[in-house]
Amino acid sequence: MIKTYIKNWSFLRLLRLGLGLLIVIQGVEAKEWFTLAMGALFVAMPLFNIGCCSTAGCSTLPAKNNSNNLEEISYEEVK
Repeated sequence: MIKTYIKNWSFLRLLRLGLGLLIVIQGVEAKEWFTLAMGALFVAMPLFNIGCCSTAGCSTLPAKNNSNNLEEISYEEVK
C-alpha cells in the first residue's frame, strides 16, 4: 500500500513536504502556535495531494462552441 502511495510523488511534492516540516519544527521550537498551524497546513497539502494546482483544482471548463452562430471569416493576403 505504501508503494502505491509513494509512486506518484514528484520532487516538488517532496520539497513542499520538507519545507512544511521545517516550518512545523520552527513553530515548536519558537512556541509560536500560528507558525505551527501554518506548518501543519503545508505538511498536509503534499501528504493528501491537495492544493490548487496539484489536483487540477484550478481547471476551468472549455468554452462551449455554438456552431449555429458561426461567421465566415475573410482573409486578405498581405504582400
